[in-house]
Amino acid sequence: MSKIKHILSAEVSDSEIINGIEKGDNRIINKMYKLFYPSIAHMITSNNGTDDEAKDIFQEAVMVLYDKITQQKFELNSKLSTFLYAVSRRLWLKQLSRKGHSTNTSDISDFEDILHVEDDIQQHQEIENKFDQMNEAMSQLGEPCQTLLKDFYIKNLSMQEITDKFGYTNSDNAKTQKYKCLQRLKKIFFTIKIAE
Repeated sequence: MSKIKHILSAEVSDSEIINGIEKGDNRIINKMYKLFYPSIAHMITSNNGTDDEAKDIFQEAVMVLYDKITQQKFELNSKLSTFLYAVSRRLWLKQLSRKGHSTNTSDISDFEDILHVEDDIQQHQEIENKFDQMNEAMSQLGEPCQTLLKDFYIKNLSMQEITDKFGYTNSDNAKTQKYKCLQRLKKIFFTIKIAE
């Protein structure tokens, strides 16, 4: 597969994106927009923003990234998605503050911005790590617990629906099974957490 086809068809690693930005590769930059813009747009539009404002903020975040990559030796200490999300979030909070919306930030200096972005990145990274650990724990849980917990917590099925689906005699038995499954999941989760 040619490099161009690889870039356009496959997932691109963070280092490939950084190298592409350094070289001014528009294909990489377009791919970056497809990968990272949706979550940032969702964050902004869910917090008093418009689609146009989301595009502007994302563009600013990309420019911050571009400046960091081209003006200094850039060392990425998190996922690129986490970095862009944290920068975008900080820029959006600053803009909300200027627009008069009450936020927990006001008159933020550039230095404080950098500190907060690094805090945001660390916090977001910790959340991502917990999700990864939880996914790993769920994959080790096995059936029927895995499906039962997904049905209850993700699909929002009622205990009666779970009782019917799994053939339990009543909803109290289904609740007991759900409790046992949760206990097993917690045990697996903390085993994974300790191992890391």
